[in-house]
Amino acid sequence: MMNIILTLWMSLFLTQHASPVQMTVILETVYMDGEVSEEISEETVTSMKDIWNKYKDWQLINMDDEQIVFQRYVDDLSPLTKAGYFGLTEDGTLSIFEGKPGESSRVIQSFFQIDVKKLESHEREKLKKGISVRSKRNYERVIEAYEPFGK
Repeated sequence: MMNIILTLWMSLFLTQHASPVQMTVILETVYMDGEVSEEISEETVTSMKDIWNKYKDWQLINMDDEQIVFQRYVDDLSPLTKAGYFGLTEDGTLSIFEGKPGESSRVIQSFFQIDVKKLESHEREKLKKGISVRSKRNYERVIEAYEPFGK
């Protein structure tokens, strides 16, 4: 329903302006891990049909006289998360760090507390050094592997 209203509004807006309209186009990509990336560009809009064709794989979120916001969902991890490492915070929470776990590493995402006493020493050591996320599949495997140790 919102897309229909926005389409009608944009058509009316373009009809009132005989010449092409310069607008800011914002493309938001939402990843499965909750991260959102944004790409902003300036475009000359001559017709709604052209915009719909150009961004047919995107969902229209908002539009006004100056900007159009499109969004899409990607069933994958964000590049930031893929570059991260699983590890434990000081309180034993399984987390993903920007870089290897340690004092200077920022937590990107947290999951659940782990009963560290139940882990075998080599598992504790792996988490201390950091387990590379790399892919959606590895992300899911690591979470599943440590879920039974959750408090």
